[in-house]
Amino acid sequence: MAEEKIYLTKEGIEALKNELDHLKNVVRLEVLEELKEARAQGDLSENADYDAARQRQAEVEARIKELEVNLDNVAVISETKGGIQLVKLGCTVTVLNLNTLEVEKFTIVGSLEADPLNGKISNASPLGKAILGMKKGDRVTVKAPKQYDVEIKLIERS
Repeated sequence: MAEEKIYLTKEGIEALKNELDHLKNVVRLEVLEELKEARAQGDLSENADYDAARQRQAEVEARIKELEVNLDNVAVISETKGGIQLVKLGCTVTVLNLNTLEVEKFTIVGSLEADPLNGKISNASPLGKAILGMKKGDRVTVKAPKQYDVEIKLIERS
């Protein structure tokens, strides 16, 4: 079964690569040293330090595997050139919430980079799904637990 594509900006890909490199070349070695020190304490059957080091090793290896799978299935969010007609990954969009009359501005990113508090929403979020492929002036209903309507006011390069 093919893995689902993971959409990331160039910066997001670089951050994952850096984390993977750090885990493989720094953290793994630290964990091996912790295991070595715990083994030196003697009886492993009742050694809490050894159990903790083994747990940390499992967590580190799981994260390494997760990062490798993500990087194997990554699709780069391309930088938009020229005028922007439609909302797509990597765009910065300004919308008017027609229910509250609040204006929001955010960038559409892949789910791994989503950070709503810093203006980055996922393409898989209800709002992201609702506006992808839409153009300036379009009004759409966002199918969230409490539905609301938005109007796209501006589409920009991020």
